[in-house]
Amino acid sequence: MTATTFEPIAARPAPVKTEGLIAWTRANLFGNTSTALGTIAIALVLLAIVPRFFSWAFINAVWAKDYDACHTAAGACWGVVAEKFRIIIFGRYPFEEQWRPLVSTAALLGLLVVSCMRAFWKPWLAALWIAVLAFYFTVMYGGSLGLSRVETDRWGGLPLTLLLASLSMSMAFPIALVIALGRRSKLPAIRSVCTVYVELIRGVPLISVLFMASFMFPLLMPQGFNIDVLVRVLAGITLFAAAYMAEVIRGGLQAVPKGQIEAAATLGLSYWQTQRKIVLPQALAMVVPGIMNNFISTFKDTSLVTIVSLYELTGAMSLALNSDANWRPFKIEGYLFIALIYFIFCFSMSRYSTWIEKQVNKSKLR
Repeated sequence: MTATTFEPIAARPAPVKTEGLIAWTRANLFGNTSTALGTIAIALVLLAIVPRFFSWAFINAVWAKDYDACHTAAGACWGVVAEKFRIIIFGRYPFEEQWRPLVSTAALLGLLVVSCMRAFWKPWLAALWIAVLAFYFTVMYGGSLGLSRVETDRWGGLPLTLLLASLSMSMAFPIALVIALGRRSKLPAIRSVCTVYVELIRGVPLISVLFMASFMFPLLMPQGFNIDVLVRVLAGITLFAAAYMAEVIRGGLQAVPKGQIEAAATLGLSYWQTQRKIVLPQALAMVVPGIMNNFISTFKDTSLVTIVSLYELTGAMSLALNSDANWRPFKIEGYLFIALIYFIFCFSMSRYSTWIEKQVNKSKLR
């Protein structure tokens, strides 16, 4: 019998940590040679730019409402934001009545936040929308409840931006849904009408649509009949956003396997039952990023209403600085403040889109 000698197995290297900041940095910033070189190059650029920007924006900045100090300062003048804050946020709305757009905007923001929470997706949410919008227009326009009347052409700033964005997006979605279904209809007349609508709207820039809605459309109306400019602009933005959103939704409809539609027909489901229970849930889940991208684009496109003398957030900032020669040189600081507001809202919508994607993709993770 031959004796055997015990030979221990060589120790294996310790497992690499796959969680935490160091592991994420190693995998995403220094995963290979090209990635590491790119990371180093970007870091060098940031080291050259960030200290200068930090010095301009914070260290040497002027925060007081003193334009003499701002003219002699080596840094940014954030005092312009403090000085013109109410005009930037509320536009040309009467100064002594600006509590009304503040309350109305708070109510509208609360409605949007509630609408984004799954726990509140109940049938009564539609009634809540009607109630809040009625409250918004009653308080903003006045003429009742002892409030002085303020015409819509004096609305502006952040309240107008949120109103145009929220209403246009909420109204554009059902229109886009119908147009997308019409584009895939087997009836030539319906398909042709929907195609003409999409191609006609997509063939012109939004600024042309706003110009037509504000200046050309009244010429086609009977003498003495006039539609408020805010309504016309809102209709133009809604129809424009719906055309682009319809194509996004149509892409999702085409991605649904044809076999599922045939299976629904085998079960005896009608066309609308098939669309509501089988096709649309899958199609909309697949195009959540595209729909949210359209929402973000619409939110930013509201800045174009300045051409029809509706001074939303960006227009109100230009109005505030152009009317005061002392603060006019500090437009950069004003635009940076406006950019920060837009970024907060757009980034919030982007994060909400990510949450929605995770919710609709839970079934695929099982």
